[in-house]
Amino acid sequence: MKNFTYEALPGRVLFGTGMLSKLAEEVDRLEGKRVILIATGSASKYVAEVSQQLGPRYAGLIDKVVQHVPTETVQANLGIVSEVQADCFVTLGGGSAIGLGKALAVATELPLIAIPTTFSGSEMTPIFGLTSEGRKKTGRDLRALPKTVIYDPELTYSMPPALAVTSGLNALAHCVEALYGKAANPISDIMAEEGSRALAQGLTRIVDDNQDHEGYEQALYGAYLGGVVLATVGTALHHRICHVLGGTFNLPHSETHSVVLPQVVWYNRKTAREAMAKIARSLNASDAVTGIFNLTARLGAPNNLAALGMPESGIDEAARLVMSPPPWNPKTVDLAGVREILIRSFEGKQNE
Repeated sequence: MKNFTYEALPGRVLFGTGMLSKLAEEVDRLEGKRVILIATGSASKYVAEVSQQLGPRYAGLIDKVVQHVPTETVQANLGIVSEVQADCFVTLGGGSAIGLGKALAVATELPLIAIPTTFSGSEMTPIFGLTSEGRKKTGRDLRALPKTVIYDPELTYSMPPALAVTSGLNALAHCVEALYGKAANPISDIMAEEGSRALAQGLTRIVDDNQDHEGYEQALYGAYLGGVVLATVGTALHHRICHVLGGTFNLPHSETHSVVLPQVVWYNRKTAREAMAKIARSLNASDAVTGIFNLTARLGAPNNLAALGMPESGIDEAARLVMSPPPWNPKTVDLAGVREILIRSFEGKQNE
């Protein structure tokens, strides 16, 4: 048995159908009196219900949410927070709403409650990102970690299958990188493998039948586990590439993960053999690379950066930014290796 360090992060999770009804109780636990609700457009259908639940605690709404969290968006909303004298944030939506909530929580040191409506996983981590002048930078701060996360599967049932697939593959990337991450350990391995299995099975059920509520519940459970292991183990080459592509070329976040993940697994296939065996087992595949490529094809996920708007002329710049400084990866990573991944991702190369 190898030595390991496992640090469990503080936080509280409520998971289950109907858990949204517990929101006011959770705000009261944090002694919140003036709550700012941060909601993405896709979650707007739930804003009235959430504001009604908050009752007199509801102090206002921030609905101008932008992916990759531009610093100017954070600065613009700090004025609203001060104006209404907010003492708590509630985020409702996917990773963009959660990301803005985290940035505001760090800036103000106010507590945050997250209610995800996609398979983000970000809600379980103290990692936050900010984009400025075309560069996305991430940080780690416990003030960004939500005090409570409410997982109510009912909020995901109306998610279009295409969004379910891409946000779910983003969560799968958390599990995959955790299995070969620098701080991987036996505890996180168990959760990462279980999360991968739940996501693969849940997403497949959703694509087969978007009225299969148990499929959404299974995928949400997998996304939760993916967020936990991301927070514990941290990120590696895959996430660095996606952050560069999103921050510099404004590519859509979850779709970019869907494209890049199989290519990074392909790149690492001969190095992280123990992790690859666990990935294959979780996907019920003969090997990890085959399993990942077959799953993304089965789900109809995006498979090339060109279709997402990536300019071919930007590949060299992206490779240079990924290597500044070189990210952690089980296989030695150099500029040529990153370019190979990016070219394969741009063209949508399949397993070969």
